Amino acid sequence: MSEHNNKTKRLVISALFAALLCIGAYISVPLPIPGAPHITMINFVLFIIALLFSVSESFLIVAVWMLLGIVGIPVFIGGKGGVGYLIQPWGAYTWAFIIVAIILPLIRGKSYNRIRYTISALIGVLIIDIVGMLYLMAMSHYDLKTGLAMGFVPFIPLDVIKAVVAAQIIPAFNRVVSWEK
Repeated sequence: MSEHNNKTKRLVISALFAALLCIGAYISVPLPIPGAPHITMINFVLFIIALLFSVSESFLIVAVWMLLGIVGIPVFIGGKGGVGYLIQPWGAYTWAFIIVAIILPLIRGKSYNRIRYTISALIGVLIIDIVGMLYLMAMSHYDLKTGLAMGFVPFIPLDVIKAVVAAQIIPAFNRVVSWEK
């Protein structure tokens, strides 16, 4: 495959993954906590992106999705969009996606290793849930106990499952997305 065709293929696949982020925000289950965000498939898609793509591609995919949401396109959880979504008390969970999109490709290593990828994905869970919880605590004036109860503990079980599953299926995605063909 020529270099031009390979770049085009990478661009198209990156755009498809940005679209999957948009779709993942709509696959959601509401939590029984007043005003809480929903548990969605969006972080599952994020983990696949961060474990599959290079740092620059991972960052760009998430940045494109986030910019779509910032300009008002309803790509955030619950079909929301706009800057207001990002500055509300639950908004930092979404900001943390950019951090994860940069950190995970750096710590996962170059070649697939099930344990290293799983640990990397679990670090991603902690980044999202801790950053989100800290901002929630600051915006809502919660103490640590309330912050943990409202913004950390409810998310951890399913986030861990999504992270572990994402890390296990990366080899299948590598075969499908193979860049060299």
